Order: sequence, then C-alpha cells, then structure tokens
Amino acid sequence: MATILLSSVGSLFGPFGQIAGTLAGSAIDHALFGPQDRHGPRLKELAVTGSSYGTPIARHYGTMRSGGSIVWAADLTEHREREGGGKGQPKTVRYSYSASFAVALSSRPIERIGRIWAGGSLLRGKAGDLKAGGQLRVYNGHGDQPCDPLMEAALGAQCPAFRGLAYAVFEDLDLTDFGNRIPPLSFEIFAGAGSRMVELLLEDCGAGSARGVRLGELRGFAHEAGSVREVLQLVDRLWPLTVSTGEEGCAVRLASSGEEPVCALPPAVRWDEGDFGQLDGTSISRPTSGAGQLSALRYYDPARDFQPGLQYAGTVDDSSRTLQFPGVFDAGDALSLARRANVRARAAGERLQWRCSDLDPQLSPGAIVTAPGHSGLFQLLAREWRDGGVELELARHRPAEPVTAPPVADPGSAWAPVDRLPSQTVLRVFETPWNGVGNPAARVVYAAPCAPAGRWPGCTLYTVEDGAMVPLDIAAQERALCGQLVAPLAPSRALRFEPDASLIVQLIDHEASLISTDLRGIGRNENLLALGGEVLQFAQAIPLGLGQWQLTGLLRGRGGTERAAATGHPAGRAATMLDDRLLSLTSATLDPGSIRFAAIGPADDEAAFAALENGGASLRPLSPVHPRMQVMEDGALLLSWTRRARGQWGWPDHVDLPLVEESEGYEVVFGPSDAPLRRWTTSQPSLALPAGELASLTATLPGGLFYVRQIGTYDRSAPLELGRPA
Repeated sequence: MATILLSSVGSLFGPFGQIAGTLAGSAIDHALFGPQDRHGPRLKELAVTGSSYGTPIARHYGTMRSGGSIVWAADLTEHREREGGGKGQPKTVRYSYSASFAVALSSRPIERIGRIWAGGSLLRGKAGDLKAGGQLRVYNGHGDQPCDPLMEAALGAQCPAFRGLAYAVFEDLDLTDFGNRIPPLSFEIFAGAGSRMVELLLEDCGAGSARGVRLGELRGFAHEAGSVREVLQLVDRLWPLTVSTGEEGCAVRLASSGEEPVCALPPAVRWDEGDFGQLDGTSISRPTSGAGQLSALRYYDPARDFQPGLQYAGTVDDSSRTLQFPGVFDAGDALSLARRANVRARAAGERLQWRCSDLDPQLSPGAIVTAPGHSGLFQLLAREWRDGGVELELARHRPAEPVTAPPVADPGSAWAPVDRLPSQTVLRVFETPWNGVGNPAARVVYAAPCAPAGRWPGCTLYTVEDGAMVPLDIAAQERALCGQLVAPLAPSRALRFEPDASLIVQLIDHEASLISTDLRGIGRNENLLALGGEVLQFAQAIPLGLGQWQLTGLLRGRGGTERAAATGHPAGRAATMLDDRLLSLTSATLDPGSIRFAAIGPADDEAAFAALENGGASLRPLSPVHPRMQVMEDGALLLSWTRRARGQWGWPDHVDLPLVEESEGYEVVFGPSDAPLRRWTTSQPSLALPAGELASLTATLPGGLFYVRQIGTYDRSAPLELGRPA
C-alpha cells in the first residue's frame, strides 16, 4: 500500500521522484508486512489422475501417493453378456464397458507401485491384487524400458517408450464399478529411501552433491514445483543445511550440531564506508517475539493413507506461519521436527554482523564459532568480500538437544477403504423337496455359490457336459450361507419340535451371521437349513466366534426328509441356508442329465466344481404315513395308510390334501423292498388280501414284511413299512 501511495506522490516530481517514492514505499511495506510469499514446493490436497496438457510430472523420492497424468487412452470397449433365458424364456442382455489407458507417475525411476485408489475405494491392494477386471503393467522408468505392447499395437512406430518416465498401463479395466467412466486414480509409489532425498535430488539435477546427507524422519517427498534452490530452502527449515564450494563444485551437507566451536572470529575492524552498527565494526539485532517460528506443520501422513496431516508446534501469533511441506512423516516425527525448528528459530533470530580485515580458511558457511565480546556460540551463515575486507553474517547457535524418541502425536482419524484379498468360489448344488411354490412339474435345483471372507465379485454358473463347461447364463452376486457340521448330529424321529436339541455349524464366510426366530417364525418356514439330504429348522442362533454358530431348538425332517433325520449326520456334512441368496436352476435352464456343475468368477484362479446332491428330490412324491394292519373276521388282511403330497409342509386340520400328482396310485410289496416276492398296485390308500393268499405268502417267506410306495407322476416315493403279518 505504501509503495503505491509514495510512488504516486513521487511522480509529481518527475521520473526520478517516482523511482525514489517506489523504493521508499517498498521499504515501508517490507517493514510492516514482511516479504512477499514465494511459490516453491507446496503441499497439496490429495491429487488424483488428470489429463491436462502442460501438467508437470513430479519427481518422487521414497514412498508417496500421487495421481499422475493420463498420457494415452483408447476408446471404451463395449461388452455384451446374456443372462437368463432358455427353453422359451426371455434373455436379458447386460452391457459393460472397459478402458485401456496409460498414466505417467514419476519423472524419475521408481522401484514399484503399491496400492491404487479409485475414488473412495481400492482398485489394487497391498498384495498386488486388482479388484476389478483387467490387466495392469508397470514400467519403472529405466533407460532401457521397452514400448508397451498394447500401445505399440495402437500407435505403431510412433509409440514412445517413455524412457526415464515411470508409468502404468491399464488394459481392459472393467468400469462397471465406476459408472462406466475412468475413475479418479491415485497411486502409492515406492522410489527408494526418502531420507536420501537431498542427495538424489542433486544427483538427478546435476546441481552439486550431498553425499551422506540423511533426513532420518523423511519417508517420502514429491518435487512438483519450484527450483532446486527453493526445495533446499524448504528442507532447511526442518533440517539446517550448509553449502560450500570447492574443486568438485557445490556441496550440501547438514549443518553442524556440535557444541565445540571451530575457532574464534578474528578481531572486528571499522570501515569508513556505510552506516554499519557500532563503531567497532559489529552489528547485532534481536528478533521480535515469534518471528520466523512455525505455528504448525502440514505434511502427508501415511497413517491417513497419505492425506494431509497437521501438527501444531505450540507457537500461534501474527508472525508465525504454517509450513507446507510436501513430504511424508509419521505424526510423531512431524511434531518433533516442528518443535525443533521453533527452538532453532528462536535462537537464530539473534543475528550478528562482523567485519574483519582477513579471513580464516576454517570460517566457511555453517562453521560454529565464538565472537570476542559476546557470550555463547554463533553459526556462520554467509560471508561477503568487500573493498575494506570481509563482512560475515552469523546467527546465534543453540547446541542440539540429545536425540530422543519422537513425542506421541495423534495423526487424526481418516476413513480408509478396507483392503480385502480375493476369495475363491466354493460351490454346492443340491435338490430339495418341492416347497409348494410354483409349478409342481418343474424340477428345482439350488446352486449355492459362496466364498470365505474377503473380496468376492461374484461368479457365473456352468454345467459340465463331456468335460466342457456350458454356460447357464446365470450369475451370482451374493454369497450363499454355506458351511459344514462341526460335530456329529444324532438321529431324530422328526415327530415334534425339539427345544433342547442343538448342532454346531462352521460357516465358510466368517463374517456372515445367522438370525434367531421363535415358534411363530418356524411356522412361517423361517430358518430352513439343508443339512445333507435333510431339511430342518432352528430357533436360536448363538455365535461362538470365528464363523462357528450353535443352532438350538430344532425341528427335524422337514418336507418329507425324515428318513435322512433318522440316520443322523457325521461331522463335516455340508449345510446351507435355504433363503433368497440361493440361485434357482429350474427345468427351463437345466437339461435332464445335468449332474455336474461349475462356477468361476473374476477373482478365481480356477473353477469350482460340484456334483448334484439329492437328485430328483423335488419331483419325488412323499412316502405315505400312519401304517395300519387289520385282520378281518374272514381272515383277510386289510392294509391301509395316509397319503402325503409334495409341497404340503403343513398339516391343516379338516382339509384334504391336494393330490399334486396326475393320479393317485400306490405300490404294495411283500418281502424285501428292493426285491419283493409279490407286488400289487392300487389307486386307494388301502389294500385287502384274502386269507388264502396271505397264508401262501407267509408260508413262502416266513417273517416277511409289507411295504407301500406312492406312485407319482415322475418317480416313486421311498417305501413305508406296513408291518409283518401275524
């Protein structure tokens, strides 16, 4: 403001008056407001991939997170996939898109890349697994790296190899999870040791040497803007540096932190020229409170996935400022560096200027010296040859405090996406008795694809015919609840609810959960579990940890599976929840001979195979119940039973069950059920045998048994034992 005002006033006295007014106003502004900020290396908010022309590509040292720049991209590729249909049913065509592109990461060689973030999720995990379909190739930026084959195929002889530039190439990256657009990307880059940043920076630029300079707390640094000098000035705020020249050129080293002075300053002399402090050739100035100190340090924090962190240094006033440092620190190291910088700033604010007639060769910038007539130590900052001798600029030096463990500092909380490793698909395919929903003539097979806890992007189902996988045009996106029995389950008569019965099941997905219910819920067919060939229900689900659940309150043998309940189950038997997570494979999508199935997804190394369990259970009629045997007055034997129907899991009173089958029929046999001595068929739930015929049977096969089966439209039921004639 003073510059503008005095420049205008001075212009009234001509050009020289305007120049004088400008200089005077600039001096006043400098005294009031300090020097203007210079735009060198800066810390930025989290950057993502861009594609603007002219964007500088940073040099990365150590471990950093960077967005990079897209340097090549092909057109989006459209993919068509049919789902559903078969045997007259309509098909659904699903469209997806993929992209191929290259991203420049660093203008100097790197070692490797780690995680890749895409928006708010992880595209690549620590283990190097891509969490979306496609391929990734990384070129580390060495001078002999070849052209990428995909880019070379697209660009031909004009394809650059980008030697000296580290870049990544995505081929056919699936964009389904990103709205069919290339997502904003950022990369975790590893490029050597961050502590060697100064040494490597000078080597890359040929601006000097810094052998042995180690910035122990620095884990990474991004040089995106500013000259080498501005970078060194920024580093000097946290790690004091000194520069010397010699036969080999410019050399940078860490400033001495010792307590022993190199030498004493030569006697000060008085020059006649200029206005220079005291008459004895010295001038000393002391700082105002807080001048040159930091209020806070902003940096990249690895505990926050390299998002900017902030540590307060303990000094907050009008003259203190926040230092923006584009480097990676742990929170404790950042706090320690900021505090040490303030300690040095308070001491170095006291400046001493010293004029002498000659110069000791030991007095090079950075040297620790004593000054006659002044207590304590000083560090030589600069020297200037003048007509009358040498003018030295020194700052008060405070010896470094002993190195201690960094203070405890809180990096703050930040949301981070979960890095989940891919899980391999596990498949179970089975058939259960018809539940009364839909067409009773339609075969129903359930596919239960599942996977252990982790990233599972789903799978596609196939039938296996003559060793070849034939697609079913059915895809799974949700895990089924599958597991196995931990301990044997005792047999049950499956006649009523068993409140004290229990079993323990181990779920494949440890993160999955089961829900309890009550008797009303069981009456609504909730908590159905397919255990081998048995269907049962449970009331209470108690978690035991690590994916194990204790299921208590059992209703066994549901849907006519009491024969499986009567034999019990060994440990390790497959268990699957019957809910909407299952995929229904109806007769419309299955061939009658389909007995082997496969499933494979984007995260699978190989397909998962499964054989059909309980084949034919959905079309097989239920065996009759309530067997009765009655001897008539004339010696005839009357056999009778009660019919059951497929899909009628309840037993309503005063209501006759629907037939379900095309016609009612039964087969009665005498003797072994698989090789009977005699066979009868009837359309009624009873059969009368004359006394003579009965006597002939018992004489031929003493102790023989009668059995009955229901004859269904597609199969016969399991046999029901009617009894042994007296």
